Amino acid sequence: MIHHSPVNRYIDREKSWLAFNARVLQEAGDDNVPLLDRLRFLGIFSNNFDEFFRVRYAAIRRLSLEGQTGEKVLGGISAQKLLKEITEIVIEQQSDSLRILSVIEKELEKENIFMVNETQINKEQELFIKDFFIQKVSPELVTIILNDLDEFPILKDTSGYLAVKLVMQPQLNGNGNTDHDDDDETQKNEVRYAVIEIPKTINRFVQLPSNSEKKYIIMLDDVIRLNLHSIFNIFHYESISAHMIKITRDAQLEIDSDQSKSLMEKISTSVKDRRIGEPVRFVYDQAIEPDTLEFFLTRMEIDSSDSIIPGGRYHNRRDYMDFPSLGRQDLLYQQNVALPVSGLSLEGSIIQRLKQKDYMINTPYQSFSYVIKFLREAALDPKVLSIKITLYRLAKNSQIISSLINAAKNGKKVTVQIELQARFDEASNISYAELMQTEGISLIFGVKGLKVHSKVCVVERIESGKLRRYGFVSTGNFNESTARIYTDVTLFTSHAAIMKEVSKIFDFFEVNYRVHRYRHLFVSPHYTRSKFYKLIDREILNAIAGKEACIKLKMNSLTDYRMIDKLYEASREGVRIQLIIRGICCLIPGVQGMSENIEAISIVDNYLEHSRVYIFANGGDPEVFISSADFMTRNLDARVEVTCPIYDNEIKQEMIEVFDIGWKANVKARLHSETLENKYRKKPDQKPFRAQLETYNYFRNKLEVIYEQL
Repeated sequence: MIHHSPVNRYIDREKSWLAFNARVLQEAGDDNVPLLDRLRFLGIFSNNFDEFFRVRYAAIRRLSLEGQTGEKVLGGISAQKLLKEITEIVIEQQSDSLRILSVIEKELEKENIFMVNETQINKEQELFIKDFFIQKVSPELVTIILNDLDEFPILKDTSGYLAVKLVMQPQLNGNGNTDHDDDDETQKNEVRYAVIEIPKTINRFVQLPSNSEKKYIIMLDDVIRLNLHSIFNIFHYESISAHMIKITRDAQLEIDSDQSKSLMEKISTSVKDRRIGEPVRFVYDQAIEPDTLEFFLTRMEIDSSDSIIPGGRYHNRRDYMDFPSLGRQDLLYQQNVALPVSGLSLEGSIIQRLKQKDYMINTPYQSFSYVIKFLREAALDPKVLSIKITLYRLAKNSQIISSLINAAKNGKKVTVQIELQARFDEASNISYAELMQTEGISLIFGVKGLKVHSKVCVVERIESGKLRRYGFVSTGNFNESTARIYTDVTLFTSHAAIMKEVSKIFDFFEVNYRVHRYRHLFVSPHYTRSKFYKLIDREILNAIAGKEACIKLKMNSLTDYRMIDKLYEASREGVRIQLIIRGICCLIPGVQGMSENIEAISIVDNYLEHSRVYIFANGGDPEVFISSADFMTRNLDARVEVTCPIYDNEIKQEMIEVFDIGWKANVKARLHSETLENKYRKKPDQKPFRAQLETYNYFRNKLEVIYEQL
């Protein structure tokens, strides 16, 4: 048990996030993880960093530049000091990631997979690359000569660039002498600078021909480097070099206040303006020449207030998420087939099954296809009058959208609340919104000042002259792509009271000034905080009375100080609290006199832990809830979120058992602590327990028992 001064009550949010990303990097560095998946984790680590700088770092930087200390917002540390500390952590993690990448590349070589650059290829490969460059790469290139431009071009923060330096040959005059004054012996050769955008339309990893079992991969960057002369052959240069640079920009959306514009127009404009956001990070190949670096920093107006980070030869390492499998399934995690849900059929009617009982879908262990099947069925059912659904993040070619369009074409009244401000999905959601509008779907763009993050759907059906509702409430986005890698739960129900309250939420979207009362759902921003306080208070009273008192919470992030204080209060009164928190955890567990009854772990594994499940012992009669909300201030007070009770006893028991499987995790579980050291939970004498694998086995075993009983 840690004995602790009560002065430090919370972990800094940004540092806790960086500790989460360090857990992702741990997976990349773990030699028990399949090699190609280790590269994927490196890509996720890099992608996470990009988002962190575009959002969180940028927000702190704005505070710093405004001359604010930000002490109230940032938990007692000035914005400038926090920026400095974050940058130091980032540089260290970047260095670790480069070391890990080097180790992975050596391990790949043992598997006959070789990452080569333009200096390590044979003649046949060189011919292939030159032809590939002419046919595929050259037509896609954007190359800009910079010296004579009045305005420096805008570099996109989603792209990588090669910063090119050309040292020109001295020009000869008519006498055959160099064209400068004879007495100026020290005059230097002219230097030209250029920038090449690395195309995103071509896979960054190019497989080269080979006459053996060995596989060779060259980066697109190096394909371009090999062909620099082909690009710049009109210039007479003595030497040419190209080093990678990458910029990250502030991603805050500035929403226009012009009343004459629609929200869609305003956000569309803001998304376009994001490309000229202030630079917040500049990463460069540390082998770059100092004068080239100075030229780019000066012309791009990047100064010491920005995060300038030396890196390796390659950036934009998020592309490693799409590293080719090369037919080597043995170097990837085994993909488990999504299991069926007992009692539900993808061929029979889901609506008819929901008349009998509720069902819970646990993705990706069980198939997301039930969600699509339910919407497809509702689209065709003559008795269905309407479908209402909230959408936050959608797949690239969304089956959800095509199902809803299908319903509209069949005369159903389809209402979609689509969140246009889902960060980095704004352009995609605007595009989908325009498509749905043309197909006759009614769109709602939420509530002013509140993002709609809830995940709900209600279908209204006429049965024997009466209206009956069916639908689902989920912890995750209705996105068939992420459903394959995010763990989420979706409750299918025809519970009349719950579905009536889901319908009320859509009424609130339409008429914002009318706040509805709910007996079953907890709905942010009005009720979620107070409802959870009451549940925690009840556990406190039970603990004082000597009854069973325990709280089990699974979520993505815990950052709200008032909620943390409430959990501290419960801990002091003897309530046992188990926290499974994948990402940020500002609570400090295990401190005598403050949180000695709280344990907190993070599971980072093959799937992204995304479900929010809240369990309260209630003196031996447990209550279980699923939610779209984490315990973050924005989810509790500044978004529309939905928390739903589980009433079906069989599902309730299943939810508790699945949580307990997660709680036993030791292989992929790290302990949350104030030191942020990401210590693995497993003790040397413990039997390994990998929660995600055991969760899949749990659902598979349940199916086998049911089949045996048939």
